[in-house]
Amino acid sequence: MSRSQRNYIVYASVMALFGALIWWVIRCGRVYDTAVREAVPAATALSGESLREALSSNLNHPLPLLLLQIVAILVAVRIFSYLFKHLGQPGVIGEIVAGIVLGPSVLGHFFPDAFRFLFAPDSLVPLNVVSQIGLILFMFVIGMELDMGIVRRKASQTLVISHASIIVPFFMGMALAYRVYPEFGAGHTAFLPFALFVGISVSITAFPVLARIVQERGLGKTPMGMLAVASAANNDVTAWCLLAAVIAVAKAGNVAGALYTISLAALYILFMFLVVRPFLRKIGEAYNKRETVGKTLVAFIFLVLVVSSYITEILGIHALFGAFLAGVIMPENLSFRRVMTERVEDVALVLFLPLFFVFTGLRTEIGLLDSPHLWGVCALFVVVSVAGKMLGAAGSARLAGESWKDSLSIGVLMNTRGLMELIVLNIGYEMGIIPASLFVIFVIMALLTTFMATPMLALIERLSGRRSAAASEEARRRPRVLISFADPRSGPLFLRLAHLLYGRAIGRCELTAVHYTIGSETNPLNAESYSRLSFRPLKSEARKLGLSVDMRYRVTDRYIDDLRTLAEGEGYDFVLTGAGPNFIRNYLGPSRRTPFSYAERRVGELLGWKNWLFPEGLTHDKTRILFRSMRCALGVFVNRGLSGIDEVGVVLCERGDLSLLRYIEAMAEHIRVQLLSVDPRLEIASVLGEGGRAARLSLCAPGTPLGECLAGKQLVVVSYSAWRYMTRYERATLRELPSFIIIRPQDASLRKDGRGGPATDKEKGGA
Repeated sequence: MSRSQRNYIVYASVMALFGALIWWVIRCGRVYDTAVREAVPAATALSGESLREALSSNLNHPLPLLLLQIVAILVAVRIFSYLFKHLGQPGVIGEIVAGIVLGPSVLGHFFPDAFRFLFAPDSLVPLNVVSQIGLILFMFVIGMELDMGIVRRKASQTLVISHASIIVPFFMGMALAYRVYPEFGAGHTAFLPFALFVGISVSITAFPVLARIVQERGLGKTPMGMLAVASAANNDVTAWCLLAAVIAVAKAGNVAGALYTISLAALYILFMFLVVRPFLRKIGEAYNKRETVGKTLVAFIFLVLVVSSYITEILGIHALFGAFLAGVIMPENLSFRRVMTERVEDVALVLFLPLFFVFTGLRTEIGLLDSPHLWGVCALFVVVSVAGKMLGAAGSARLAGESWKDSLSIGVLMNTRGLMELIVLNIGYEMGIIPASLFVIFVIMALLTTFMATPMLALIERLSGRRSAAASEEARRRPRVLISFADPRSGPLFLRLAHLLYGRAIGRCELTAVHYTIGSETNPLNAESYSRLSFRPLKSEARKLGLSVDMRYRVTDRYIDDLRTLAEGEGYDFVLTGAGPNFIRNYLGPSRRTPFSYAERRVGELLGWKNWLFPEGLTHDKTRILFRSMRCALGVFVNRGLSGIDEVGVVLCERGDLSLLRYIEAMAEHIRVQLLSVDPRLEIASVLGEGGRAARLSLCAPGTPLGECLAGKQLVVVSYSAWRYMTRYERATLRELPSFIIIRPQDASLRKDGRGGPATDKEKGGA
């Protein structure tokens, strides 16, 4: 008898024995039922009506209702975030719109019964509490991610730009508040807090949204992008301190009463920076020497966060300011800081922030703007907000010595408001300073100013031109090569492969290396440090090879679209990218066929569920899309443990593959190359001539099995047509392939300038 059989017998015996004993205890206990029946009426028999009442009671219980609300919110947020990202907008726009759709403006208007059931007024209290906890965690993360070093390094410029981008719109907002106070503020709040909240609402900038736009557009390493991020960081710190003062004034009712609160807040800030921060730095130095971070430290960090939030709330400012301050004082050398940021940020961004957006949407009833006059006031607020930011940020940037293009771009970026605007609005709304109609106007303003950032940047880029005429002319004379990789360790290998494919002609190529991090939720504020670490191996390899490489760091969850846009927008001739480790398995794995397979595939294609739910590297479906849509020559590298390269095999199929001979000749400058055609009608023997380079070229004997021809090769270059042939007829050979590159040649009809590969002898002679 095997061990597993004995275990099953023991299991059955124990269950039977103790089951019988339990039944015996129940039988013995029935003697007490007589007294109970006399004291308690008989239970009502179960019926359909009682079951429905029990189910209804369970559904309306606070916990199940909160969980149902969270499910509805997360589904709506993911859908709208996905849609707006494909419109080239930040995902936060979709999340805000999802909140408005679930609120009284859409769901409450068209489906009032469903809205009253899902978001009954009594059920909003738990939702509000949970969303506030999420905001506290998020502001803690924002404080930890804030790089004060950037602010210090660009102190002179950022001081001018950030503070001018606050003071100018703040003044214009207060002037506008004076104009609209009789209609929106008189009767329920004093003028001073009303004007201060209007001023702060039009002058704040959404630092996380700005940083993400900068990163998604590949501006993180440009002088303009770094200046915009640094100015926004300075703006963020100043705006939060200003907001704390505004809240103190609003709660005190006058400036004199607020001075007491502001003084206490200033003392608390000094205590945090002069006492708590040095103490945390010593703890960080001690824990930095350990391999792991203990739960005790995690608990202590959360304790600092909660206590700081509690104290600022008690002082009369807001718990969010305390959370932000707790994040700022975290020691920079603490490895736990990065781990903490990533873990807390995931929960805050994916779970808690959508709850806050929807809760804001529940307060946003666009139907309150029920007259042309109110819509005119809304347009006036939008114009004043945009004009104030553009005058303050763009004007000060121009005075600080920036070009008009960079100045306008900084003004557009600083005009984004997004999440930070909503936080300010909710604080003002809860304090009774901003009425419901003005709250709706400000939400619309926050949406429009954030939405217009991306198209306005594209318009500025188009009008100004990305390169000078001289640079464009130079680019037309030199081939441009783009290598794309996800793992920083593979960067040097990709560079060596590009050098192998272009040979000596690599010296006259423009080389660009782009490192992609898949997933737009990646923290965009640490792009500079991520970029430095990601390109460190590549820089070392470039120095060894004597090559100059333009290095870029990008974050995206639409890898194919981003890579194609980059390649076509900047006119690259050859793109080399990598495939994931499951590339072969995705092509050759057994297919599951059911009666619903076609329907599943069609629904998946319509919804794009793979890209939506699971953004990842290149699968076979994405590779086909990339091969068919990329205009330039494209190579997809599959690494199966490549180290040294002594001999390369090349597999061709059709006449169009002969354009790959330029790469083949370049490889033959240094190593042995053996050619093979899977179609015997393709004549390639004529390319084998005399000379040193041609001597390294050989042709596999006709009729030799493909597996034998490729045996002993460290690398195989496969044309795209040959790859399609092999996936159909040579599946067993594919499984045994070493590392290989699939190359689809550039279609000559798509480009007329003759570029696309290393120069041939004829081209060199002409040059």
